[in-house]
Amino acid sequence: MKINTAYLTYCTNIHPGETWPETFQALKKHFPEIRASVAGDEPMGIGLRLSNLASLGLLANEYKLTEFGRWLSDNHAYVFTMNGFPYGGFHDTIVKDQVHAPDWTSPDRLEYTLRLFDILSKLLPDGLQGGISTSPLSYKPWHTAGEARNTAKAIATKNILAVAEALFKKHRSTGILMHLDIEPEPDGFLESGPEFIDWFEKDLLPQGILSLREKFNLSPADAEAAIKRHINLCYDVCHFAIGYEEHERVIDELLAKEIRVGKIQISAALKAFLPEKMTLMEEVTNALARFNEPTYLHQVIAKTGNGNLIRYPDLPEALADSRNNAVREWRSHFHVPIFVEDMGPVQSTQADIVRVLNKFKNMPFTQHLEVETYTWTVLPEELKAPLSQSIIRELNWVKEQLL
Repeated sequence: MKINTAYLTYCTNIHPGETWPETFQALKKHFPEIRASVAGDEPMGIGLRLSNLASLGLLANEYKLTEFGRWLSDNHAYVFTMNGFPYGGFHDTIVKDQVHAPDWTSPDRLEYTLRLFDILSKLLPDGLQGGISTSPLSYKPWHTAGEARNTAKAIATKNILAVAEALFKKHRSTGILMHLDIEPEPDGFLESGPEFIDWFEKDLLPQGILSLREKFNLSPADAEAAIKRHINLCYDVCHFAIGYEEHERVIDELLAKEIRVGKIQISAALKAFLPEKMTLMEEVTNALARFNEPTYLHQVIAKTGNGNLIRYPDLPEALADSRNNAVREWRSHFHVPIFVEDMGPVQSTQADIVRVLNKFKNMPFTQHLEVETYTWTVLPEELKAPLSQSIIRELNWVKEQLL
């Protein structure tokens, strides 16, 4: 639904389903109730997640896409943003670091993303811009520091630019504006605002300006504008909160450099303050241990008393170091319900969402807002609730912050 100048939805990666029939069935089951409860009589957009398998299935014959378009129209729905980060299975399987596979060094990732943009261009309503979020190039532990990592980054950047060129051609020939939204994440090649901006300015722009000038006979200024139009940042609040980043500073720097935010993913991380008394600390770490589940990757960044950061690749490694007396706070990549801040011994980074949304209210810097809590099936029992009602509650909470 449209709120002021932006469009609010939720990401359908919350719904299990890896084939197109499974994906479509989940939308039919949940979306009409959610739209009616949250948007009333207004149309509401969908933040569509399609696995590689589902994207192939949707394009298997022209009728399937036509059928989906008709269903969207009949249900006062439309698609304006998509999640192209998880390529393969995302539910009922061990995902962990494989959420990055294939990474942007692979032609499979490029082909999948271009296919998603083909689908989006056919579904996008007239006058709306479309965006697809994607992985932060690759996963750092897969490429050792030094020349191997530099080579992987160069290949990934080249593939990202291939998408930019395709989107530039589509925009020039049809007027359809779409952008690829890079999503920084802990332990990704790009895991923070500074890392993203550094890559954008030192790798993407120099290579992209040269390439677009040669292929499309553009001036340097026009080539730079095209790259900035079609390659954006996906601001996942959970991911930036885990790194203890100053949201206002990061957003202001992006705006000053005219680097666009294609989408805000509204999400909350798990956090906890660790008391010095060991008996109290055990209560907190025991509460954190209840979130240690085997499906998703739950990177942890801890802050010490002197402000230094300690990084753990997953919750088990952090829990093994839970008696580290130097640590005062943990933040973990576990998407918890955004409408809950206090969960007893542990909390969420809900306050970070409020800060970002307040910044957005004062200076709208994107048109796409997407709630993304995909962990409902693996949450501790006391946090679980019927799926549609949980999504409705999250969307209504965001509306309250924005109105």
